[in-house]
Amino acid sequence: MKIAYDPTPLHHTHRLLDFPAATADLGFEHLQLTPHPDFATHFRYPKMDRDLIRRFKQAVDAAGVSVPALLPVQRIAWPDEAKRTAAVKNFRRVIEIAVDLDVRTINTEFSGRPESFEDSEESFYRSMDELLPIIEKEGMELNFDPHPDDFVEDGHEAWRVLRGLDSDAVGFVYVAPHTFHYGDCLDTLADELGKRLRAVYISDAYDHRASHGLRYIANPPTTSARVHQHLKVGDGDVDFDALFAALRRTGFLDRPEALIVSNVFAENENNESVSRFQRRRIDDLIREQGGPTV
Repeated sequence: MKIAYDPTPLHHTHRLLDFPAATADLGFEHLQLTPHPDFATHFRYPKMDRDLIRRFKQAVDAAGVSVPALLPVQRIAWPDEAKRTAAVKNFRRVIEIAVDLDVRTINTEFSGRPESFEDSEESFYRSMDELLPIIEKEGMELNFDPHPDDFVEDGHEAWRVLRGLDSDAVGFVYVAPHTFHYGDCLDTLADELGKRLRAVYISDAYDHRASHGLRYIANPPTTSARVHQHLKVGDGDVDFDALFAALRRTGFLDRPEALIVSNVFAENENNESVSRFQRRRIDDLIREQGGPTV
């Protein structure tokens, strides 16, 4: 099992080439590369050329860390065909970059629209018809998080969509702060996913359904906005004891290829102390379930 750092808090203060050293300084041995202008900003064509790829690999080696996964976000399930086509082109380039970086895992989102569920699902499968053969040929894994405000948000329904691809290359990303948008279904979902649960992101969030739906007050009351946070562990309502107990029960904590990612976004001004806290807390949660720290 690997414990990785999500460098999103560094995006506005650090160059891409500074990420590996910063990751090591914060106490992490692994880095999940997320959408950065020099890598692949949300929905846009990736900007890494061969020279930048070479220099990034050198920075990774110099820092003594590894990059187990990339996280691009492209509109591969968008109901508009022009945007979907562009997203597939962009994603092809992400795969090429992953191969050049010797990264075998891509974690991503569906990136469709909830108000156009059927069209988005059709777009998703159309994109997978083009992308999945490449992923399989390269011996890579492609894992999905059903992100709030996507065409599929419920955890079980998202797994049904992925299961429909009938490919061992496809897996699930469980993002702890999305728990309450997934339907708070961890116990049954973890058992159903089994080894197809391949990555878990660790940060906290409030349960937006609490206080009779008034945990947040949004105006107008009919807004369709999905509000959630990525707070440090303990600052929200996610039951991390239950989460790690499920990870232990299903064997996730024993798998060397499994990935845990610390991804707190809400406290950039305290990023150093929060990131160090996150690493210690994740180690504690693993230890409390009888597993070794990493």
